Amino acid sequence: MTNSIDMNAVVASEHRIPSDTAGIELYVRNKRPSSMERFSPETTIVMVHGATYSSGSLYDVALGGFSFMDYLASQGFDVFAVDVRGYGKSSRPEAMEREPKLSPPLIDTDIGVRDFSSAVDFVLARRRLSKVNIFAMSWGGTVTGAYTAKNPDKVVKLSVLAPQWLSEAPIPLDMGGDLAAYRLVPVMNTLPRWLGTAPEHARDTIIPKGWFEQWAAATLADDPWSESREPGKLRATNGPIQDIRDYWRAGKPYYNPSDITVPVLLLHGEWDVDVPIDLALAYFLELTSSPSRVWIEIGEATHMALLEKNRMKAFRAISEFFQDVYAPE
Repeated sequence: MTNSIDMNAVVASEHRIPSDTAGIELYVRNKRPSSMERFSPETTIVMVHGATYSSGSLYDVALGGFSFMDYLASQGFDVFAVDVRGYGKSSRPEAMEREPKLSPPLIDTDIGVRDFSSAVDFVLARRRLSKVNIFAMSWGGTVTGAYTAKNPDKVVKLSVLAPQWLSEAPIPLDMGGDLAAYRLVPVMNTLPRWLGTAPEHARDTIIPKGWFEQWAAATLADDPWSESREPGKLRATNGPIQDIRDYWRAGKPYYNPSDITVPVLLLHGEWDVDVPIDLALAYFLELTSSPSRVWIEIGEATHMALLEKNRMKAFRAISEFFQDVYAPE
């Protein structure tokens, strides 16, 4: 299999759609095959990001010449990715223009689900469909899992990478202390932590040369406000971290995976310390109402598997899962 694609066969578009809150617009990017003229639920995917980085950062930086979205489009999918308010190119609440300590944690999972719902409804209306496929990672897995549990009539299949689940141990995303409205993430300095989750012998090879710098530059470009005031840092809302404390570390699921009634693909990286394998397994075992559930463990991969050397294993698994025609035996 080749690790390159024909970018001339992929077309892109951008959309700003209304949220359910006056004055807040959501940014939705779309990529699809240039030859696609007919749309179907089975070939349509809607994606959302995690708790720190936008959909553009995670899914649409052209590392090695193409992004995750590019790859899916090259495989025949019509792919949409939304930025929740406060992230990427979507509107940010006024509180994010002020000092973070002046406001409580912003953009909790409730809002994430609402914004994702707005994006799905936009896609359904635009493509005149009744259902779509869904993909997300990390906090986005909570957003999409909760959405799917409540809206099975709008979902064909769900795929999640490293979804959140209950934890008795500290969760690395929560650094402790009081939570302000948002935090400043030193993007250019995140490489040591990223590499530090892998064994020492693999740290020089897990991210191909030049990929981190390209990804970091694209990620910082998503938030020029921060770049002009705190160079090298990105604003990320703290609502998802507050929810870690209120739900996942408190032994209270935000939603019940057993309420998901569509086929599910769960992917997990061998060296993921943000969502350790025991948490991922516990989540998988809760998917008792899914008619078809699949687990794929990606060797030599961290929480950021979609941006690493083995990303094609995840790309292909996700594409094949959505392409496979599910029929009950």
